[in-house]
Amino acid sequence: MSLKDSQINPWVVMAAFAILVGPFALSFHMHFPDEMYYSDAAVKMLQNGDYLTTYLGNGELRFRKPIGTYWVVLAGFKLFGVSAFASRIFFLLAGSLTVGATYWLAKLLFEDKKVAGISALIIAANPVLILSATRSIPDVLLGLTMTASAVGFAGLIRFGDQAPKKYLWLLYISLALAFEIKGIPAVALGGLGILYLLFNPWKKISIRTFLHLPSMVVALFIGLFWFVAMWQIHGPTYLDSFLEDQVGNRVTSRYLLILKNGLLAVAILIGIYLPWILFLIPRFKVNLKKGWSENAVFFGFALLWGLAILGMGAMTSKFYERYLLPVAPVLSVLLGWLLVRAGFELREKGLKISIWFFLTLCLIIGLFGLWINVNLGSTTWIYLQILLGLIILTYLFRLTLKNEKLPKALAYSFLLLFFLLSTVTAKISLPEQGEQVSAFVEANGIDNKEEFGFIGNIHTSSKIRIYLGPDFYLTNITGEKLLTDQELVDKASKYKYLIIEDKYLFILPENEYNIQVASVNWDSKKIPFLLQNLSNPAFDYLVQENGKIYYWLEKKAF
Repeated sequence: MSLKDSQINPWVVMAAFAILVGPFALSFHMHFPDEMYYSDAAVKMLQNGDYLTTYLGNGELRFRKPIGTYWVVLAGFKLFGVSAFASRIFFLLAGSLTVGATYWLAKLLFEDKKVAGISALIIAANPVLILSATRSIPDVLLGLTMTASAVGFAGLIRFGDQAPKKYLWLLYISLALAFEIKGIPAVALGGLGILYLLFNPWKKISIRTFLHLPSMVVALFIGLFWFVAMWQIHGPTYLDSFLEDQVGNRVTSRYLLILKNGLLAVAILIGIYLPWILFLIPRFKVNLKKGWSENAVFFGFALLWGLAILGMGAMTSKFYERYLLPVAPVLSVLLGWLLVRAGFELREKGLKISIWFFLTLCLIIGLFGLWINVNLGSTTWIYLQILLGLIILTYLFRLTLKNEKLPKALAYSFLLLFFLLSTVTAKISLPEQGEQVSAFVEANGIDNKEEFGFIGNIHTSSKIRIYLGPDFYLTNITGEKLLTDQELVDKASKYKYLIIEDKYLFILPENEYNIQVASVNWDSKKIPFLLQNLSNPAFDYLVQENGKIYYWLEKKAF
């Protein structure tokens, strides 16, 4: 394989990430539970004009996370209107930018486009980044800002005390933004990075270099602005909720749980770099020694951040794979650097086996998507997407047969899985409850002056709230606190209109309401059964009988 074959344009990789992940990200094929906190609050901001205070769907205040993620969702709503697309577009772009920032980080450290390109491919095909870019939650924003801060650290690693001031600006501003997105984890990783560069034995950075007052002052303003504003508006009590989320609920002192979470974090960290990490196994010790001798400062920095995120993950009461994302790009650069130095591209057999595995999965998913759409009927766009997916599949198949651009083929074949998967979930998940209820409200000319009450899964209420938009006021009656049936009935009696999940319908006096079906979706527990009956002429009836139903209730006398 020639060097020319291995050259990788970061803009192409970024575009490929956005295009192949985009269809899965920009509609609610899957809706992650925590998204409701940010989209609900952003809709409330549009309704009340208060862009600083964050509310839950039931109207209660919520201060567990800083303002950064809320503003990103709000920006999408402001620019594109309130929709699923608008709630997620900037998170998808953040994932794409993370790929570009990883390339920048590697190129700055090693002045080697090959290392930079492989690093970009590794992070682009990282499942944690892909999944985080499909959700409007803080993690992908934290990953992007921490990667940008790592570029600042890289400038200091490369140039030492003579580093241009732009790297200090980038370091401090990125950490400030990360703090406004997630809070304490940004401070912890940033602080560790600064201490490491101050005291590492290979290339110490003078404390005078770090004391760059202009960038530090601006960073302090950015990082503390919202916290000071909340103190002024709501007093110090808001900190109780923030600190409880940051350290109270998440940090554990139970040793067995720490051990369990730690082992789980290590296993997932290895898993998200498969199959790339397998190509490092031959002559593992020799390759590590080569890397250490070439750039011990970065090697130690990446190792420190990796161990730090594993330690923080182990200390949480419940570990999630997305907690690894802040350091995943740095570790991708470490892995990409070591792989290139080890000549992994010469291991064509292993690369081709990995590619064939993912291409086979892509083919199976693509054919399944075609089958389910043909049976249920679909739009022209879905068939065009399946066609495009199969064209890309053929292109990757051809590259693999000809032993050309195998690292690209490996990364793109993994991304293609998500592109084709969205053609399957398009018939299982879409149209989802928000789109269906919005269509029902429009078709029936429901007055937006009336406030709607909601009883059911509060994650579903978030999707409905997005599709109804800021002109309609939807308030959750059910919430994070469990209410008795009588409490639900009492609260529901205050609303003329109700949207209610099927399993709660029995608690209300049905004779007092006009009841209509507003939404019917596949029940996730019944998906295997429904797939088996896809060609059944009575399929629509089976969905009704085995689906998740949301009803529209209008009080007869109000």
